[in-house]
Amino acid sequence: MKVKMLSRNPDNYVRETKLDLQRVPRNYDPTLHPFEVPREYVRALNATKLERVFAKPFLASLDGHRDGVNCLAKHPKSLATVLSGACDGEVRIWNLTKRKCIRTIQAHEGFVRGICTRFCGTSFFTVGDDKTVKQWKMDGPGYGEEEEPLHTILGKTVYTGIDHHWKEAVFATCGQQVDIWDEQRTSPICSMTWGFDSISSVKFNPIETFLLGSCASDRNIVLYDMRQATPLKKVILDMRTNTICWNPMEAFIFTAANEDYNLYTFDMRALDTPVMVHMDHVSAVLDVDYSPTGKEFVSASFDKSIRIFPVDKSRSREVYHTKRMQHVICVKWTSDSKYIMCGSDEMNIRLWKANASEKLGVLTSREKAAKDYNQKLKEKFQHHPHIKRIARHRHLPKSIYSQIQEQRIMKEARRRKEVNRLKHSKPGSVSIVSEKKKHIVAVVK
Repeated sequence: MKVKMLSRNPDNYVRETKLDLQRVPRNYDPTLHPFEVPREYVRALNATKLERVFAKPFLASLDGHRDGVNCLAKHPKSLATVLSGACDGEVRIWNLTKRKCIRTIQAHEGFVRGICTRFCGTSFFTVGDDKTVKQWKMDGPGYGEEEEPLHTILGKTVYTGIDHHWKEAVFATCGQQVDIWDEQRTSPICSMTWGFDSISSVKFNPIETFLLGSCASDRNIVLYDMRQATPLKKVILDMRTNTICWNPMEAFIFTAANEDYNLYTFDMRALDTPVMVHMDHVSAVLDVDYSPTGKEFVSASFDKSIRIFPVDKSRSREVYHTKRMQHVICVKWTSDSKYIMCGSDEMNIRLWKANASEKLGVLTSREKAAKDYNQKLKEKFQHHPHIKRIARHRHLPKSIYSQIQEQRIMKEARRRKEVNRLKHSKPGSVSIVSEKKKHIVAVVK
């Protein structure tokens, strides 16, 4: 006779101490859990709702400037240090952990047009309306010493932007032309020009460090190679580009902030068609900066808001605004990918969370597990209409909301006009131009 014994090992279900969690034996056979999907759907819905409830992105406002903030720069080695330049020629260095200004320099007469840090973080460069390029020590002067720049270069024309090479003691300025400078010399190594209009910004590529891009007021985006000391090629758009930013993870990709309310992500190998057109702003886009991960970027606009776009999506995932914030001139994403800083017309620098509902501080292991589980649930049910609507909804200021409605009507009217023209024309006489190619005028090599 066979006897079947039930045997249980107490290690599988008895707690070692009272503080441990109860162990629950689970059978994952789907036939035993017929209501698993509805249960998970309710959890996903609750997680999405709670995410919107806890979305409080605004962290701090750094006051102190006596004029509009015109440019920002990050410290390459210290997460807590930020530099800002204002329209009255003042440069301030901030400590983000204390949220205080630690140093003030009267750097220029008139606007501070550009500011950038040296790759090692020991000094920084500023350019201003007084036709000078100045290099300053990152550490303040000693006791009894005066605040003096390390070097001053007096130029012939006003410089409108500056950027430092990522690995070498070389920096580039722009104004009437793009000048490449050695830090030890008072005259440029080489000057590059293509066209006759003033150039508004210049940026070095962080990966292919010899490449740099600039945008000019004659609607051009020009790419240069420092080794050849000549421009490579340029793309002409419908309207002027205010600034560009290179993707820190993909060497060939850059995004341009344009006056026609859009941002264009280009692959420099094929400039005739942008990779993506990012449309959500209702006024000129003034600045753009990439996240260190290269997956997202943040844009600052004249419509008094900043938006976060995924690189591969045409619509923004997040929009930040406050009642007091005026036209946003400059924006930066911090090097730990967690925070965003923006400088605006009304003399404030604001600090935001990059992920609006993220809990700051140290998370326990259970909190981390719950966060990951909820994230996976939201991804699983993200296309369900109810969840999608809650996740996408954002309150907007009345001015932006009404402009969006107005532009929607105008866009629909344009589309209707195109459809009618196509309908009543001889077949093949009217070509259909895609949204991506509409705004590109020409590519010149």
